[in-house]
Parts: sequence; structure tokens; C-alpha cells
Amino acid sequence: MLENAGIVVVGEAAQGDEAVTLAAELAPDVVLMDIRMPGRDGISATRQITREALADVLVLTTFDLDEFVFEAMRAGAAGFLLKTVEPDDLVAAIRHVAAGDGVIAPQVTRRLLAAFAGEPGRGTGRETANVREPGQAVRHPQGAPAREDAGRGVDELTTRERDVLGALGRGLSNQQIAGELSISEATTKTHVSRVLRKLDCTSRMQAAIVARESGLA
Repeated sequence: MLENAGIVVVGEAAQGDEAVTLAAELAPDVVLMDIRMPGRDGISATRQITREALADVLVLTTFDLDEFVFEAMRAGAAGFLLKTVEPDDLVAAIRHVAAGDGVIAPQVTRRLLAAFAGEPGRGTGRETANVREPGQAVRHPQGAPAREDAGRGVDELTTRERDVLGALGRGLSNQQIAGELSISEATTKTHVSRVLRKLDCTSRMQAAIVARESGLA
């Protein structure tokens, strides 16, 4: 299906360690990662792939449990989709991630950045938040591990970089950020890269979390 859409599939792995090895050897633009696999799981593999900057990772799974969504984003995944996704939407998501944007399945968009919004949920003991798609906020269980280094480096950001970080926290794409700040997309990409580096983030989603924890979004 992906090849018919013009996407080159350079390798396939049956478990996490193999995925990391192939990512290092083949240097793909995007790794489409499952969560539950024999041996090493997809979350751990995602964490190593993003930490070593081997590729961007788009998680594709049958599980939309809060803990999986949250941990995938914490591990540096650029997106999270369910296997019920329509073929055309999957292809579009891969292209978005390859272009540097984040993508989250509509089914879980109200559950990811919940702990950072501070708005009580209805009778659930959790919190809810709203951000636009892709990058709409979703919910994770209250008490989920907080990012220990949240906000680290925020004080080092320039005024423009803080504006960009706030836009990331609202789920804006590079094109939308460029339009909002009246700058080019190339300049936007440069600012996003600098923001991620200064915050020690491996994905836009991690930066979005920092933006919300820091009150910039």
C-alpha cells in the first residue's frame, strides 16, 4: 500500500532490537513502529531511535490506552495512530512526519497533554485539554510521570523561539507557524530545530509538552 502511494519501504523488522539496528543501517526518514512486539517493545525502541536521531518515529498500534499514548510521546514519537486508520490517512501522516510535523489519531486527541492543561475532567479524576489536530491534546492518567527536565532551557530561548514554542504547544504545523509569525517556512524550520536542541527534546510533541508545562501554550 505504501509503495503504491510512492513511499519507498527500505526495511521491515519483527521486533524492537531489529528495528533499531535497521534504522541505524538504512537511515530511513520515518520508522512506522508497533508497540507490542516479541522481545524489545516499541516504546523502548522508539526512545533509542529518537535519542540517537536515527529517524522520526510514527507509532501505529491497536492500543489507544493512555499509558501507551503518553509513553510513546515521552519516548520521542512524532505521532501516534491506531491500526484502524484509513490507508490514505496513514500515507498522509507519514508524509507529515517526514516533513517535520506531528500527527495524533483523532480517537485519542482529547487525551494526550491533559496533565498540562489544568482543567478538571468530568468525574474521571483526570484532566482534559484542547489543542488542534494534528497535535490536539489527549488525556493520560493523573499521576503519570512528569517530565523531570520540563522547561529546562526555556529561559535560553529568544523571544521568537518562545513564540515558536508556544505555537508548537498549540499543535501548529510549520506552515501555520510561518503564517502566524509572518516568517518563511525555512526560517520556521530553523527556529523549531533550535528550540528542540535547546530544550533537549527529540520531537515536536515533547516540545509541546514543555510549552504547556511552562505556560506558553
